[in-house]
Amino acid sequence: MNRQALDLLEPRSERYRHPAVPQPRRAVTPDQPGPAPGALRVLVVENEARAADSLVQGLLRQGYAAQSVATGTKALLAHHQADLVLLDLDLPDLDGLEVCRGIRAVSDTPVIAVTARGSELDRVLGLQAGSDDYMVKPYGFRELLARMEAVMRRVHPRPTVAQVISHGPLRIDIGTRLTTMDGELVDLTRKEFDLLHLLASQPGTVISRRQLMSKVWDDAWSHRGRTIDTHVSSLRGKLGSSSWIINVRGVGFRLGHP
Repeated sequence: MNRQALDLLEPRSERYRHPAVPQPRRAVTPDQPGPAPGALRVLVVENEARAADSLVQGLLRQGYAAQSVATGTKALLAHHQADLVLLDLDLPDLDGLEVCRGIRAVSDTPVIAVTARGSELDRVLGLQAGSDDYMVKPYGFRELLARMEAVMRRVHPRPTVAQVISHGPLRIDIGTRLTTMDGELVDLTRKEFDLLHLLASQPGTVISRRQLMSKVWDDAWSHRGRTIDTHVSSLRGKLGSSSWIINVRGVGFRLGHP
């Protein structure tokens, strides 16, 4: 059989893959924007490649900076660059409990054990090894996100926000819920005030759409069309310049400097 005939029999995905070059796990797909600067860095420690890729891509879509490793040895080398570790306990080289103990011995990086080991004893051992939370496979992705956020709140309590935020001519009084521009009162709705306050409390930080929906509308999951865009447009008009709120395409919004 000639080479042309063999090519026709080969799957397309195999025809263009060089057999000597291993295929790396991709962290970002070509049509997917990278995480915003300052995004939470998540290390996924998972031996099963398909599960790791699926989880990493899901986290990237939620605005996290995620990457994966497949062994305990690599996890012990890479956890220093992570803000949170999702650790499978069934790894090919080291037991996950030992990896957890190794991480905890040298750092306070939060660890969530994500494993098929579901007995009460397994949970107890996982928590005693130093994990901050324990999830049994199969699990819901939304529950995982909620547990990640809960762990990070415990590890890094929300800082006290000043009662009055001043940003150039813009002044936001949290106690009275009044906003002024150059001393003139700006009439804002409740959600407009909450949205502006959230952006102004973290100047220079890009806040994702999911975070805005979660903190302003208390709903991180449903798709409310152009709810955020409508409120941003109204705020820009009331503040007198579109430069007050900057849209970072594909990521979220930040407070600007008109």
